Amino acid sequence: MGRVQRLSRTLERELRQFDTRHGLEAGEFDVLTTLRRSGPPYRMTAGAFLKASMITSGAVTRRIDRMEARGLVERVRPQGGDRRSVQIQLTEKGKQEADALFPQHLENEVRMLSALSREESDELARLLRKLLESHGDTSLT
Repeated sequence: MGRVQRLSRTLERELRQFDTRHGLEAGEFDVLTTLRRSGPPYRMTAGAFLKASMITSGAVTRRIDRMEARGLVERVRPQGGDRRSVQIQLTEKGKQEADALFPQHLENEVRMLSALSREESDELARLLRKLLESHGDTSLT
């Protein structure tokens, strides 16, 4: 377990450094890519966003506020719909940033896993998924 915890801290540090190099705060890249993966119009309700993202509900409001101030996302209220329902939408600037950073992010992940062969990487993913599922985390299946 100690090795898993140490690896988690190491990988989190690497990902924070990637975010920082690209002017993002922790977790903001996940917001961009979660909305980008949702497809046009790159919009999700807050509830759907929480399910699809890798961040907690407490962190969502602060991140969205910061990203909205920088023009990366916007809050949208559906016309004629429930006035309490707010959707988070990727702006054109946010879409461009996600599209530009995603290939670099993948390269960074490949670099972080480069000590493993493709087969070892697949096996690690399978085993980690199994452990997560055994503890009730089915978000990755």
